[in-house]
Amino acid sequence: MSNQIQDRVKEIKQSFRQLMDGQTAQSMRDKGVEYKLNWGASIPMLREKAEEIGKDYDLAIELWKTDVRECKILATMIMPAERMLLEVVDIWMEQTVSQEIAEQAAFNLYQYLPFAPEKAYQWMASGKELYQLCGFHILTRLFMNRQEPNARGINEFLDQALAALQSPSLMVRKAAMQSVIRFSELGLVYERMAKSALKSLNLELF
Repeated sequence: MSNQIQDRVKEIKQSFRQLMDGQTAQSMRDKGVEYKLNWGASIPMLREKAEEIGKDYDLAIELWKTDVRECKILATMIMPAERMLLEVVDIWMEQTVSQEIAEQAAFNLYQYLPFAPEKAYQWMASGKELYQLCGFHILTRLFMNRQEPNARGINEFLDQALAALQSPSLMVRKAAMQSVIRFSELGLVYERMAKSALKSLNLELF
């Protein structure tokens, strides 16, 4: 890491003191969300910080390496999606240990990757909760952006969604259902397919 990047990381970490919200940080700890360091800064505050910094690959890489909640979230906000390599995505996913970071990474970064659909389907079929969570969140965003899957993708998505809706994990079930809802909003044919699939589990679209 160059001295310049090192200094910027240090400066950013110090700036989090001004954004500190002890009550939020304590609330997260009470819910079992543990970070080595958590200033409790709000997401809108971090977005402002990200806009101030701009997209920066090297800085994002170094921020992610720190075990600080705000640094990891900020890294997902300033990483240029078009420059992120497949290997780096895999490393970041392996190092993701909380629902919040998984969701922030999916919304801020992973949905914009050139290979987002491929990763989403791969993670959705994983047996790991946070991977599945990211996979469904990515597809939710792609569906919201009117990206329609091909026939093979439709079958795979519905199969994985039905399996996830029977998962013991509440966060996976919720993410899967949200994704099915967005899928159904792509058009009447999609809505009929979603309703038919859910019917097999005695579930209905909200």
